[in-house]
Amino acid sequence: MSGTLNIQDVLKILPHRPPFLLVDRVLSSGGGEAHAIKNVTMNEPFFVGHFPGEPVMPGVLIIEALAQASMFTLHEQLEPGTVGYLAGIEGARFKRKVVPGDTLHLHAKLEFLRRGLGKATVRAEVDGEVAAEAQILFAVAKG
Repeated sequence: MSGTLNIQDVLKILPHRPPFLLVDRVLSSGGGEAHAIKNVTMNEPFFVGHFPGEPVMPGVLIIEALAQASMFTLHEQLEPGTVGYLAGIEGARFKRKVVPGDTLHLHAKLEFLRRGLGKATVRAEVDGEVAAEAQILFAVAKG
């Protein structure tokens, strides 16, 4: 596995930009697996309306963070400028709220990549507790 990728490295690989960039750092990647983190802060724009008085990270954004992290399972094999597009979500389950102050650990394991279509098993954890899990389907193409 390769070493840590900082935010500058992440920006070179993912096309997303704030406020929609949901990976802050990649702790490890390679060999079809990745471990990234998202530091969840009160400054996130979605907390203004979800939910006032009890801020909770929306489940769809946890899935998006996992989808972004899944691209690091294969980024070393892709040509520069290749983009991963979310194509489907299977078996999504949400098991714990994600709130400001949490560090969301994003784990992804590539199941397959054939002819530009792939699947990854993903899991988000906070303090070792599963917050969400799913399988992500994606298509990769030149951006």
